[in-house]
Amino acid sequence: MVPSDSPLRPFLKWAGGKRQLVPEIKKHFPQDADSYTYYEPFIGAGAVLFELQPKRAVINDSNEQLMMAYRTIKNDAAGVIKILKSYRKKHDGALYYLIRNLDRDTAQFDALPDFVKAARLIYLNKTCFNGLYRVNAKGFFNVPQGRYKDPPICEEDLLRRISDYLNASDIQILHGDFEEAVQGTDSGSFVYFDPPYHSPVKTGFTGYQPDGFGEKEHERLRDLMLHLTGLGTKCLLSNADTEYVRELYRHAQFEIIPVQAKRRINSNAAKRGNVGELLIKNF
Repeated sequence: MVPSDSPLRPFLKWAGGKRQLVPEIKKHFPQDADSYTYYEPFIGAGAVLFELQPKRAVINDSNEQLMMAYRTIKNDAAGVIKILKSYRKKHDGALYYLIRNLDRDTAQFDALPDFVKAARLIYLNKTCFNGLYRVNAKGFFNVPQGRYKDPPICEEDLLRRISDYLNASDIQILHGDFEEAVQGTDSGSFVYFDPPYHSPVKTGFTGYQPDGFGEKEHERLRDLMLHLTGLGTKCLLSNADTEYVRELYRHAQFEIIPVQAKRRINSNAAKRGNVGELLIKNF
């Protein structure tokens, strides 16, 4: 997994994104990572994927709109770009709230072509407050407009290069549960887990999906990582540096590595800046 001469970067801003932490994460990848099929069950904005640009990968997320955007950029980047260019010309508060509220009419929204939905996701992500993708209990996007002079609404070259990469490589794009996303892994697989982080006082951000990601899910993920260890699958996991996470992974199979990450997106301003995180690996 050697980056190309023209490294890619995420096409979205994403809370918990790993762009700043990629150099540290790469230190703990298998030395012969090129020989593995790469799995990322919580892909988010894809900072690690786009840095490494593996030739064989399976990417997944529980956020249906996000994975639809990946598929659409792969299959119809030109359509997405065309809509984004029109949004860039017309961008103002009225357009923002018009586009934001499209999902309030579920039937009408579902009938929209995917290239329109993908452009909507990117547009809102680039122009909403603090780049915070958040949905309410009904699954409706509910972030107010941000204050930006010239937001990068249409990064045409980036979107085309991402589309080229996704088409030139063997990349499976899934949408579902993280456990289902790693079915079929074996000793020739490497999995990077980047779940919604544990937050002991519920101040962490888990608003990508209306049902969130609680401690039962974290325990299920730990059990999955133990199962994969038994299969000989190499795994690396990122999470918050909390006593709960340290205790959860206090096991002979795991190595716990503290790291520092810089966070720019959080609903709580006090949680931005340098924060302690953990990398946990089974090899």
